Amino acid sequence: MALTDPCCTLVPYFKIHEGKLEEFRRLGDQFLEKTMTEAKCMHYGFSFNGMQAHCREGYADAEGILAHLENVGALLDQALKIADITRLEIHAPAAEIEKLREPLRALNPEFYTMEIGFRR
Repeated sequence: MALTDPCCTLVPYFKIHEGKLEEFRRLGDQFLEKTMTEAKCMHYGFSFNGMQAHCREGYADAEGILAHLENVGALLDQALKIADITRLEIHAPAAEIEKLREPLRALNPEFYTMEIGFRR
């Protein structure tokens, strides 16, 4: 059965610098507030494991990811002063991945092609 769902997930992991956990959490609140305005965002939130954070993000399509990164660009710049991205994955159908490869090249993501699945 062919996968027709264009849903894309952005999967960043952050290592927060020593003494910066509360500052990062406050930025997380700001990310959430800005992201709530995005029509193509399906889900969004931060989870923590000690000094590591993960942002769980889902978008209707590749354009949703690109719009999100433009929307939160200034906040991401702030976050990268107090944390490092240790891993960045993108999970999406092949056609959506092709729309993201060039615009996201500088972030050096790992691309995972969705081939089997469904969404309710």
